[in-house]
Amino acid sequence: MENLKTYSLKEFLEYKTMYYDKIDFSFVKKAFSILNDKIEIPFVIHIVGTNGKGSTGRFLSHYLFQKNYKTLHYSSPHILKFNERVWLNGADIDDKSLEDAHKFLQTIYDVELLKILTYFEYTTLLAIYLSKNCDYLVLEAGLGGEFDATNVVKNNLSLITTIDIDHTDFLGNSVEEIARTKMRSVDTKMILGYQLYDEVYKTAFSVKDEVKKEFNKDIEILRLQDFNKYELDSSFASYLKRNLHLVIACLEELKIPLDLNLFKNTPLFGRCQKIKENITIDVGHNPLAAKVLYEEFKDRKINLIYNSYKDKDFKEVLTILKPCIKSLYIMNLDDKRVVQKELLEEIIKGLNIEIVPKLDIKDEEEYLVFGSFLVVEKFLRLFKYEFRA
Repeated sequence: MENLKTYSLKEFLEYKTMYYDKIDFSFVKKAFSILNDKIEIPFVIHIVGTNGKGSTGRFLSHYLFQKNYKTLHYSSPHILKFNERVWLNGADIDDKSLEDAHKFLQTIYDVELLKILTYFEYTTLLAIYLSKNCDYLVLEAGLGGEFDATNVVKNNLSLITTIDIDHTDFLGNSVEEIARTKMRSVDTKMILGYQLYDEVYKTAFSVKDEVKKEFNKDIEILRLQDFNKYELDSSFASYLKRNLHLVIACLEELKIPLDLNLFKNTPLFGRCQKIKENITIDVGHNPLAAKVLYEEFKDRKINLIYNSYKDKDFKEVLTILKPCIKSLYIMNLDDKRVVQKELLEEIIKGLNIEIVPKLDIKDEEEYLVFGSFLVVEKFLRLFKYEFRA
């Protein structure tokens, strides 16, 4: 890649790989050590888990900003535009701020390091730099925990959302292994949110003992158990209410006064979001996401607009949702990670779910757009929906 340092951020990220087979934490760790000498890092709240990280981070960031704290929320991936990943003081970051941050990183890193950093690692460093004047940095982990790029910075508080089986190639083959990988990212204190398995709680205490022996760190564990303590907005899905209870526990830990009304207008792009009265979009993609969506739609029939990555358990996802599916339309996606259409059709037919060949949105029917960020993105572009809150 010639003239690397002359590339705009867009050109630079197009060069970067977004997907990889293994994680080498040493390069992003080295890059952060260089950046750390240049800026002051704010109070860091690290969010790890399988599902619910995005909505938890947005609820928290929105609330902190409403309370007049300068706040940056870093999340991934994005749906329509990269700027969505960096939510600064109540809005997606603007193009100029991104470009300025990119130019700064280009000045402090040599070409070899710039070449080797992955897409996610580089954008994480970008977000950390952009948080330099903030009171709070809310960092949402990618797929990992201990060796996730977001874990290069010491976290002051960790929020653990629901943990389930996912990303087994990187994280482990059991709930215990996955929980261990995620929770070994904790530096100081963790608040455990809603969990499906007791193994997660047990693992938290074994991780506490491990890091005490290995790093001489004393981790404090707070377990949230009452998820009906607060009367929350009835428009929020059940799983969003559970995530909100975790956010409230975080605010209590930070000793920030609670005003439930401030959550009502939180922009939750793509998280069980109604973009029309009869159309809901959700960027979830695994069985856990299917379970929480089934809670919302179990009493009615929906037309599912769907596709899946081939490494996801799409058969289990569709089995969970089947009782509320009236019909299914497969959203065609041009991406090498997506499951082969013939295989997906075979699974759908085996479950006796009707496949419709054409997507025809009718006002009298209800629709759920679900399966991945790519499915939601294509649907929004196809029908020119630009709803953000």
